[in-house]
Amino acid sequence: MVVKMKEKIILAYSGGLDTTVIIPWLRENYENCEIIAACVDCGQVGDYGEMEEKAVKSGASKVYVVDVKEEFVTDYIYPMLKANAVYEGKYLLGTSVARPLIAKKLVDIALNEKATAICHGATGKGNDQIRFELTIKAFAPTIKIIAPWRLWDIKSREDAMDFLRKRRMEVPMKKEQSYSRDENIWHLSHEGLELESPETEPDYRHILQLSVPPEDAPDTPEYVEIYFEKGIPLKLNGKTLPPVELLAELNKIGGRNGVGIIDIVENRVVGMKSRGIYETPGGTILYAAHRELEHLCLDRKTLDFKDVAAQKMSELIYIGEWFTPLREALSAFADATQETVTGSVKLKLYKGNIVPAGSKSPYSLYSESLASFSTGDLYDHKDAEGFINLLALPLTVRALMKLNSGEQAL
Repeated sequence: MVVKMKEKIILAYSGGLDTTVIIPWLRENYENCEIIAACVDCGQVGDYGEMEEKAVKSGASKVYVVDVKEEFVTDYIYPMLKANAVYEGKYLLGTSVARPLIAKKLVDIALNEKATAICHGATGKGNDQIRFELTIKAFAPTIKIIAPWRLWDIKSREDAMDFLRKRRMEVPMKKEQSYSRDENIWHLSHEGLELESPETEPDYRHILQLSVPPEDAPDTPEYVEIYFEKGIPLKLNGKTLPPVELLAELNKIGGRNGVGIIDIVENRVVGMKSRGIYETPGGTILYAAHRELEHLCLDRKTLDFKDVAAQKMSELIYIGEWFTPLREALSAFADATQETVTGSVKLKLYKGNIVPAGSKSPYSLYSESLASFSTGDLYDHKDAEGFINLLALPLTVRALMKLNSGEQAL
């Protein structure tokens, strides 16, 4: 059914299957609409010249290509890293943390173009529809949102490929490789096909693109040393590198050592479980190094509470609640904890494993004289007795109560 209204629509465009289908679908269903494709480059590999050409050929009137790689690393990944946010103990939130930035750029373009609507290719079952739309509503609450997967009759990726074939349009993938993938400089995700069966072992040699399977990694360990300043990585193996270059180099190092591959059955926001394979080689190394440095520089109670805050932060990022007061407050807390997280961490990478190989910091809270079995000036072994008696006082009172009431203490 044709909707008879004039629209100027900003489409989040990747050149993949879904967005390739969406342009002709919009033209067929929104009369006299002008479609402006927006490619937001968060570090995904691709030929943007070719992508622009494809979008115009499909029916777009204009194409924006916005390079946000550095902004993505410094303003989104670094706050997440400083907070140690990990979803459900495994997922380093590669897709989740990019969506608010992409959506914010869509809003900027829409306002600049005086567009009437923003369109995205997220499915009605997934998380991305929520992430995109929460950000759009945060910055442009009156703009219309078009989500074709919630409107059209296409039910599968096979249907989408048939849609293009019937219109004699190029299909941008083969059926046997029609995984749902999302890539940026932080990670690469894989969902769909045989991965939808949780009991099936993934064929990493067939699936992986950034990394080698751990068993194919070199037989010799590789060492990396990362220098942080206030929780932000600045140097790799003694060399100061810009944020994007540092992460790209770590991706190469981690990838060739089979580091950062996870297989997770996660809980989506909409209530169902889904299974995915995620490659996050450089990010996994950064998280491991950062955590080692925090163990050296932060006291126990701060570390404990950071773990609580990290879980909440991961939930907010996963849902898409980046532009919220709570996320901003949690980031402010994380920033405060990073004042002394400065120093170097050495790690040994070997066949998918990351092994700590030493760390140092001018703010280290480790005292060799205190930790040593030798008695030093700051610690008297006799003091432990009073400390234990006070710590055990509630247990002692409870045990005496039981004895006085005729119960056995144990």
